[in-house]
Amino acid sequence: MNKRTLVVGALLLATLWSGWQAWNNRQSPQAAPAAAGADYILHDFEIIALDAQGKESLTLRAPQLARSSKDETLDISKPLFLLPDNAGKHWQLAAATGWVSADGEQMILRGGVKGDSPTDPAIVPTTFRSDTLTIYPRRNLAQTEDVVEMTQPGLSQRGVGMQLDTATRNLRLLSQVKTRYEPSAAR
Repeated sequence: MNKRTLVVGALLLATLWSGWQAWNNRQSPQAAPAAAGADYILHDFEIIALDAQGKESLTLRAPQLARSSKDETLDISKPLFLLPDNAGKHWQLAAATGWVSADGEQMILRGGVKGDSPTDPAIVPTTFRSDTLTIYPRRNLAQTEDVVEMTQPGLSQRGVGMQLDTATRNLRLLSQVKTRYEPSAAR
């Protein structure tokens, strides 16, 4: 046997061995990390839900939504809900997290809840802030039992508990209400 045959044989064996090592050490493709027990996950989406008459019931925008395979509920990161009033103008309701029941009858916002009235020159701008908010879209109702801070031009109120009729834009604080009126700020 000459040197050339030995070198070629050694190179062939080294090539086969390194190929076999690469084949055995390969990693299977990794799926994107999913929420535990999620049927599906949506990223950077917008959903428009319609009522029985085919009119917009609500719009939801968020960076992530995960549907639980166990109970069919939805967990949402940084949701922004747009709820139309009777004139088709939208209340904007946002929070750090959101949860929606399987039947869509109830939504719960948690963490830095922000509510803003529709932006329209004919509507007095109204905002409210709270820690939680429960929304019943089919009943045009949003409510909380937490402390709420509500502001309008020249007026700020703080109370415990709130109910908002999103269709009529009727917002009322339920108890321990403290009001501060600043007439110069209303102009």
